[in-house]
Amino acid sequence: MAQNNKNKSVGALGERLSIRFLEQKGYKILSRNTANIRGEIDILCEKDKIIHFVEIKTVTRENENSDGVSYETTYNPEENVHPEKLRRMVRAAEVYMMSSRSKKEYQIDVIGVILDTKKKTAVCRFYEQVL
Repeated sequence: MAQNNKNKSVGALGERLSIRFLEQKGYKILSRNTANIRGEIDILCEKDKIIHFVEIKTVTRENENSDGVSYETTYNPEENVHPEKLRRMVRAAEVYMMSSRSKKEYQIDVIGVILDTKKKTAVCRFYEQVL
């Protein structure tokens, strides 16, 4: 259970950092964790009259195995956005756009957040229009 809580707190931190990252790049945050019958979108934002549906994936560079031993990972978080996840995001985006009756363009984006717990740093890697 402790690992699950750690994963949730790492994910929540990644979302907060991603929001700050997007705002610094001029995006207007419309909502977080938007859900409908087809899925959930981590961040919904807008820039230049385009709606962005953003999936956030976060990892820490240092993790613990089941024995409590720390090790460094080279895993890239964006690799965990599989084709099925992208299909669910597209369906959720379509439902949102239809229900909001918006005529704006939209796209699916991904942000990979890498946290270095030892150095207390974070890197956001932004992948626009992944489909």
